[in-house]
Amino acid sequence: MASDTTHATHPTPLLYVKIAVLLAILTGIEVALFYLEETVGPLVIPFLIVLAFLKFVIVIGYYMHLRYEKPLLSRFFSAGFVLAILVYAVVLGTFGVLAIRAAT
Repeated sequence: MASDTTHATHPTPLLYVKIAVLLAILTGIEVALFYLEETVGPLVIPFLIVLAFLKFVIVIGYYMHLRYEKPLLSRFFSAGFVLAILVYAVVLGTFGVLAIRAAT
């Protein structure tokens, strides 16, 4: 059974190294934000969520090869991430963690 689908070229090993370095830098920024929490203030959580989303998109895009698949699959994974963040926020709100955190 022949397949009519063709795949774009996959990343080279050098690109994987560049992606790993980028992920390490983003992780370093996350760690720095943790230690600078009092300086950054209430923006630390949104910054961490954005950085987590960027890392998520990079990992599923390159390491899971979704960058080379149909855009619907990438949207599916991104929607799952957004849904997970919303559920997490609802749980934190239910337990009063968000209200306590905002008050401090």
